Amino acid sequence: MMDRQAIVAKVTRALTGEPAAFAVRNARKIDAQGIDGHFWAVAGPDGTIAATGTRDGDFEAACRAAGLDPASGAVVDAAGRILTPGYVDIHAHGSWEHSFDDGPDGIDVARAGHAVHGTTRQVLSLITNPVDVMCENLRNVRAKMDERPDVLGSHLEGPFLALARKGAHDPACLKAPVPQIVDRMLEAADGSLRQITIAPELPHGISAIRQFAAAGTVPAVGHCDADYATARRAFDAGAGIMTHMFNAMNGLHHREPGPIPAAVEDPRVTIELINDGFHVQDPMLRMGVGFAPHRLAFVTDAMAATDCPDGPYKLGALDVNVVDGHARLVSNGAIAGSTLLLEEAVRRAVTVLGMSPADAVEAATLTPARTFGFDRPNAVTGAPLGLVAPGFAADMLLTDPATWTVEQVWCAGRKLK
Repeated sequence: MMDRQAIVAKVTRALTGEPAAFAVRNARKIDAQGIDGHFWAVAGPDGTIAATGTRDGDFEAACRAAGLDPASGAVVDAAGRILTPGYVDIHAHGSWEHSFDDGPDGIDVARAGHAVHGTTRQVLSLITNPVDVMCENLRNVRAKMDERPDVLGSHLEGPFLALARKGAHDPACLKAPVPQIVDRMLEAADGSLRQITIAPELPHGISAIRQFAAAGTVPAVGHCDADYATARRAFDAGAGIMTHMFNAMNGLHHREPGPIPAAVEDPRVTIELINDGFHVQDPMLRMGVGFAPHRLAFVTDAMAATDCPDGPYKLGALDVNVVDGHARLVSNGAIAGSTLLLEEAVRRAVTVLGMSPADAVEAATLTPARTFGFDRPNAVTGAPLGLVAPGFAADMLLTDPATWTVEQVWCAGRKLK
């Protein structure tokens, strides 16, 4: 296998280059629309899926219509492997010893670490820092969106978090979401801020949710101590996401229901879940995946140590130690993000939690895409994301059916692995 520096260069070169026509045949397609055997898909030179089907007689004609020789090397025989849409992670901080807060080069490295494991598109999560630093990081993400199609925008996890539920965020940098700071963040993001996590019970919390929502950002309820009524007010004000359900929030209680039932009851809300068996243990995961069918989005909350050996790392300015793949703050032992990949989250969903393959894939593809309107034509991705279907982006994965290991990856018609 190539060393990581070479992989980063290859992935970056592909993503900043042009798409090319390709085709996959003899696959077992799994997406939110179900499972089809003996499946084929043809991607055109524009980076979108031109045609799909299960009849051999239609395959060659579809290839030629896309300007592709059916006998060329651009046609991949899947030999029964699983074909899925590319994974979409809407909450991750980094990988391969780099975070998305580490500037343009750090973004390239961290994205490559996720891309080769099948995450073709990513909302880049930025940790709590001084506001000036967070605004500069927002500008870096915005610039990357102009260079490559895999960066969907940014997610600010902070600084508008409850002190008691701050997790691994620097308490010295936490703020109330006053309008002036909201304006600065929106200006720095220049239309690229997809999501912001807010504790709605903070002073100005509900008004900030309205302010962000009016600007096209999807506020998320999380890192909070909100009661049920306050969470309901937040969702009615425009919040559309629950940040990593169960983690960094008051839990379920029979007389104090808290924010989780408010999210579960509201069909407008996408519910994030970290399916690693550590942030949330398997009995609670099994219960959680049944709470809101078709509204569950697997996220990784992955930090810089993802896909790396155990040892010392940084999360923003805070020291983290990773033991047995689990990241904790050195200062107080608090969980400090994860080392999860969506590839592993999907595998666990099927092999450990007992989810149907179509539902597991949906939670890593169509549902997160739908959260921001990326499941239909839009100004950010152009073609919709989340299905292996004509007109959708040519984001596809070939996966080993025995291990759910991602073997080949395309993003917008670019071959990444």
